[in-house]
Amino acid sequence: MSYKLPLDEKIDVKEILKDLEHYRPKRTGWTWREQDDEKKAGPFEYKDISKPLKNSVGLQTAHYFDNIDPQPMPVITTEIASGRFEDDIRRMRMAAHHGADHIMVIRTAGQSHIDGLIEGTPQGIGGVPVTRKQVRAQRKALDMIEEEVGRPINYHSYVSGVAGPDIAVMFAEEGVNGVHQDPQYNVIYRNINAVRSFVDACESKKIIAMANMAQIDGAHNANATAREAWKVMPELMVQHGINAMFSYKVGIPKENICLSTVPPTATPGPTLHMDLPYAVALRELFKGYRMRAQMNTKYIESSTRDATVTHVMNILISKLTSADIQSTITPDEGRNVPWHIYNVEACDTAKQTFLGLDGLMDMVELKKDGYLKEKARELKERAVLFLMEIVEQGGYFNAVKEGMFVDSGMYPERNGDGIFRDPEGGIGAGSVVRREKDYFAPVTAHYGYNNVEQYGGGNPSDYIGGCTFEKPEKIVYIDELDDTDNVNVRMAETEKYRSGNIIKPEMEWTADGIVMITMCLPTEQRIAEAAAVEIGKKMGLTDVEVINREVLHPKEGTRIEIKGRVGFDIDVSKLTIPEPPDILPDDVIRADIERRPMTVVCGTVGNDEHSVGLREIIDIKHGGIEKYGIKVHYLGTSVPVEKLVSAAVETNADAMLASTIISHDDIHYKNIAAIDRIAREMGVRDKLMFAAGGTQVVDELARKHGADAGFGRGTHGNDVATFLVKRRWEMEKQNAAEKADK
Repeated sequence: MSYKLPLDEKIDVKEILKDLEHYRPKRTGWTWREQDDEKKAGPFEYKDISKPLKNSVGLQTAHYFDNIDPQPMPVITTEIASGRFEDDIRRMRMAAHHGADHIMVIRTAGQSHIDGLIEGTPQGIGGVPVTRKQVRAQRKALDMIEEEVGRPINYHSYVSGVAGPDIAVMFAEEGVNGVHQDPQYNVIYRNINAVRSFVDACESKKIIAMANMAQIDGAHNANATAREAWKVMPELMVQHGINAMFSYKVGIPKENICLSTVPPTATPGPTLHMDLPYAVALRELFKGYRMRAQMNTKYIESSTRDATVTHVMNILISKLTSADIQSTITPDEGRNVPWHIYNVEACDTAKQTFLGLDGLMDMVELKKDGYLKEKARELKERAVLFLMEIVEQGGYFNAVKEGMFVDSGMYPERNGDGIFRDPEGGIGAGSVVRREKDYFAPVTAHYGYNNVEQYGGGNPSDYIGGCTFEKPEKIVYIDELDDTDNVNVRMAETEKYRSGNIIKPEMEWTADGIVMITMCLPTEQRIAEAAAVEIGKKMGLTDVEVINREVLHPKEGTRIEIKGRVGFDIDVSKLTIPEPPDILPDDVIRADIERRPMTVVCGTVGNDEHSVGLREIIDIKHGGIEKYGIKVHYLGTSVPVEKLVSAAVETNADAMLASTIISHDDIHYKNIAAIDRIAREMGVRDKLMFAAGGTQVVDELARKHGADAGFGRGTHGNDVATFLVKRRWEMEKQNAAEKADK
């Protein structure tokens, strides 16, 4: 393989797709994060962090702390599936740089009702199905990405439906590291014949065990499906138990069996009070198994604020009960839009929350008596009674026939709204046949009766010189089969955006043109929705939709978010790109101040009481301008603009620094203009350097209103000191030229 992923360049998907026929995965099996023994990052010591990444993107606030990017211990999942796997490769790279090491490809068609492995990469079938080409391309890309970030990345998809064993074989061949596999999911939610589902699961789980994959169950779907999700906790535990023990008996080790746990409630309910006992009960019942903390996706609205709060509350449960894997699906599920930005935001939310909770268990402990213990015991008792009734019903198949599952009553209460399935019906009914006495399958990891003894015993695959598990060169790789519905056609349509200088906004895939706009409209919800769509159309957007609405008051206002598509693109080569700031070295700044001492007057102007930002610019302890020897007269906050100019005159200052945070009615720019005007009226403007700063200050607009420079969010003392020295050089040069002219 000649292509190497350059750190400072976009990933070339066309290169990833080259020579896939001969690509083999670098590794197989699941990997867990390794603990960082030093447990230090920047100025902080941690209790529970994993080894750092080689290359990553830290949290937004990391620049305050030397750009550290510590990694928590739980594996972080991001669920990805835009419907175009080629664009998901780019999203995987983004997510990995934000800490994701479990890339789960979901919402792919073809697994529940298609009876075999599909070849090629057809989108027209209803979203790109799981195909060998898709899996191999994404595993190849992830092999490169994990070298880039310096940590193994687990690749994951679903082994379900009547094609489950086919998919399991392909996953083992292609280096897939984790899977969802739960026959109950097939029976209850996809109406696949119960016998067929469990027989297929045996074969699939045998392969999963052989390939050392991590397996996640599907019990969380009961929570997402039940009318009153918080009441299905006993059933969830039973579903976990059935699949966990089934998997263990087939041969998957406990440490690779993961329960997909879901906090069943959400606020405004008393979330912690209800969810924590359930989490504790699970840990007590399933010692030795892994916990994959799924997020609550039933009680989710399209507000990212709401989703983030739910996410954080759920992660608190994860921290208190030591989850092994942390899902981050909530923002996507709420909006039903698997967009780039939400994959990354969710990963950052998980990382930020876990880091913020680091060391929590050194300060608190879960009570061993009282409500928590009693409630956990009650839930376990209800689960045991549920299981006993299943036995009384004659087993799992009969229990499903009687609608015991996904009933919204807290067992033993029954509401009669469960899902009913006929064990003799469903997809694939009658397709299971008993093996003949001479049945022989010359393959590895085959489940059940296999008469190898008739040929002398041993490993069945030895009789064909090894199957595809031992001899990957025997794998038949089939590329595209449809001339019009394939990845090559899709990529050709967006070629100009993949190479060259043409770009377009995107949320899901390359050049989809989707933008999101937030607005507040002073009216009721229904009117606001209709008005927002019309506003989007008048802005030139097409396919305008409302994606979120929040009532601020029934009559006074509604917050609306819309999405739409822009019909244009941008030629980057024609943009005027500002040069990056040229920051002078510290010794150059100090030398110039020694050459000619400098005095500045500064303060937060107007009726503005904010002081933190300005103090960081000037104070020596924050690396401010004082460290260079600049003499500072700090006037404090709520400084009248007249006082700032007068103080500069009185102290014979060289410069004025005005901090202005409050920005309503553009008061920050009005104050900047007033300072410039007063200095001119006093006849000192040409002698004074003048800079303004604040979180909402833009350099261009600050200059337009009379300042020599404007500094916004993220400014440091060396930025301002550089400006002062360079501006003084300009003034000195100008004065020298004027003297020469005279």
